[in-house]
Amino acid sequence: MTDTLEIRRKKLRIRAWRRGFKEADLILGRFADDNLDGMDEAAVLAFEHLLDQQDQDIYAWVIGREPVPAQFDGPLMKALQEFRVDKDAAFGDGPRA
Repeated sequence: MTDTLEIRRKKLRIRAWRRGFKEADLILGRFADDNLDGMDEAAVLAFEHLLDQQDQDIYAWVIGREPVPAQFDGPLMKALQEFRVDKDAAFGDGPRA
């Protein structure tokens, strides 16, 4: 039996918040809360695949410490990177000159 899209979204939200790496939890969890409900099936699948990766790798890609592998270098990663910058700026932790 295949989970409905709504059930998959709920499971992903939990996975995004319970990464075990605080910085990844904050970025991925907040992103999931703000974006999962509006994602279509393809975007949900891409997010599922991303969450299968190691926390340290995801975090390094999102903050730009490491280059994003081609398989993840698409609209979802761009949205995560922009989301992270926007949220950090809102909390006064944005990029410094």
